[in-house]
This record gives sequence, C-alpha cells and structure tokens, in this order.
Amino acid sequence: MEFSYCCSQCSKTFKIEPELTICPDCAKTQAKDQPLSGVLDVKLCGTATAAFDIFDLLPVEVKYFPSAPVGNTPLWEPKNLRESTGFQRLFIKDDGANPTSSFKDRASFLVSAFAKKFDVQDITLASTGNAGSSMAGIGAAAGQTITLFVPEAAPVAKLVQALQYGATVYRVAGNYDLAYDISLEFSQRKGGMNRNTAYNPMTIEGKKTVSLELFKQLGQAPDVVFVSVGDGCILSGVYKGFSDLLQLGLIAEMPKIIGVQAETSNALCRALATGKFEAVPAFTLADSICVDVPRNGFHALAQVKKFKGSLMTVSDEDILRAQAKLSSSTGLFTEPASAAAFAGFLKAAPELDHQASIVVLATGNGLKDIETAKQGIHVPETLITSIDDII
Repeated sequence: MEFSYCCSQCSKTFKIEPELTICPDCAKTQAKDQPLSGVLDVKLCGTATAAFDIFDLLPVEVKYFPSAPVGNTPLWEPKNLRESTGFQRLFIKDDGANPTSSFKDRASFLVSAFAKKFDVQDITLASTGNAGSSMAGIGAAAGQTITLFVPEAAPVAKLVQALQYGATVYRVAGNYDLAYDISLEFSQRKGGMNRNTAYNPMTIEGKKTVSLELFKQLGQAPDVVFVSVGDGCILSGVYKGFSDLLQLGLIAEMPKIIGVQAETSNALCRALATGKFEAVPAFTLADSICVDVPRNGFHALAQVKKFKGSLMTVSDEDILRAQAKLSSSTGLFTEPASAAAFAGFLKAAPELDHQASIVVLATGNGLKDIETAKQGIHVPETLITSIDDII
C-alpha cells in the first residue's frame, strides 16, 4: 500500500513528511476565528481483501508503534436497551476501553508511531483533557516527551491522568481555543511535533481505525453511526475509515453518519444551516466537545455534505439523562461528551428504521469527569449507623 497527503480543499498532493502539517497554499487563506484551512487527508493507493490487517491501511509501519493495546475495543450488544427501544440491531462501540479510557488513543497511537519513525522525541498539543491524557499515556509507553496545554476548566481527573503519565502540563487562563493557539506557538518556537487535532494529519487518520474495526466486527458496515462532535476530527475520522473501505471496494455505500453537538456548542450545526462559521462562545458540561471554532470545521462539514450525513443538537439536560440511562440500563458509564451521541440516538429514534444496524460511539469513560456525572444522580447525604435506620 502506498500513501500520500492530499489537501481536503484544493486537492493538491504531497509527500508525507513530518514538517508538513497543513497545505502550504491553502494555509495562506487562513482567516481569524475560522476553522483550519488546508487540512490534509492521508490517501492510500493499493488493494485489500476483507481479511485486511488494520496496520496495513495505516501510513506507518507496525514496528514503530508503542507497546500499548490501542483499539480492538468491545462492541456491546445492549439487551436491555434493545428491548426498551425496539432497536434489535443497536450496538455501542466502547472506546472507553482503550488504555487511557478514551477514543483519542487511536490518534495518539498513530501520532506517536509517526514521530518515532522520523526520530521526533517531543510532542506538544492542546486539549480539553482527553487528547492530552491520551497523548501523555501513549507517549509514556513510547518513551516520548509530552507537553500539554489545557483550558482552565479542564476536569481534574484528566489533569491527574496526564501528570501521572509524566507529561508537562500548562493550564491556560482561558478556553480550549486559546490553549490551541498557544500550543502552536510553543511548537513553532521549541520544535518537535504538534499533535493538535486536524492540524496534524495523523489525528484524523488514526481515528479512522474505529470504522475499520466496526466493519470487521459486524462483517459489514453499519447502516447508521452516531458520533459526538466538537472540533469535527472524530467525525472526519469515522468518514475516512468508511471512505477507504469504499475506495477498496469492500463496502458498497457510506453509512449514515449523524454528528451530535451540544446546543450551546454547535458551531458545525450553525454552519450547515447558514453556510458560515461564526466565533460564538461555547459552553456545555460536555467539556470534550466544547469549542468556539471547530478546527476541523471546513473539512468535517464538506464530508457531511458529500456523503449526505446529518448534524443535530442535544441539550445538557438530554446529555445528563442519556448518561444515566446508558449506565443504569447497560452498565456502561461514559463521560458527558460520549453520552451526547447516545442522547442523539434517543432524540432521533422516532425517525429511524427499527430494522437498521445502528452504532453509537461511546468515546470516553465516565470516571474522567465524575463532578458532572453527579449532576444527573442523587448522592445520598444521610449517614446510617445500623440497618434499623433504613427499615
């Protein structure tokens, strides 16, 4: 298999090199408070059978990957949910089962291997929490040096994770967008590789592996996939995996991909309706999908339009209810951003075909943000001294 870069906007092709992150021509059109211009896709050229090895469809040889068991996450068949909703072919893809309990390990895994291949030791990034703790954990397995910039509101559990893994962590007096900008300037001054979502082409390419796994686990592509959306990078990764399978002739059509955003962090939904991105301050309890300007906005929106996907919003109240329902009916405890995808499924259910094969991506473990999860349950305050206090 041969690989190259292709600009998602102008379609120019480039040789894959660590110094190249975005299309140099389209980057000149970058406007303030707008998504990244010139996001690069990894294009493959070759053939494969349905028995393909996932590593064979990635642009880095397997010998460069760290010894961390990323991917091959469980595909739950939630009996109780199937019975209560009437969707007998409903599945939950549990990416909280990755080594750092996050979907972001898929991107970090490939970024780490890419850095190793080109003898790059230092990796920098901005994150609301999951990407940072993920890169820190995968970097620890690879013996790499990780520098992380997080917004001041990042959940403590994710900070603790990153620090336990040995990362250098800087808290930014501001939001994720500011942390993103500072991390890019840091990389430009200090050198090394920047892992920022969409800015580093390997982030989207690594995330495509979830689609490849779903194909292998189901024996075919699902009919519908629900995915939580913030920057749009996971959404593009899901599309990328199925797009590769289409190109290889292993599936006949693209699944219906439904991106789910929080009502108060819905830049992609607004852009789909109005045709433009506006820098509106975002806020939601689902920290992992809270962004003002989605860095992969242009790229993700183009794919939604090309493949006839859709975008929808759910409220923070919907997210909390969905989080509690998923936990209490399946035993799968997901963080709020992950529960947003399930909230989207519940909201869209009346319009869905009950015979369809439907996958909800659960992208992070609930223990990453228990303070928010506590808002959706009642924590007992009264202490008992004996069984008589209950009876």
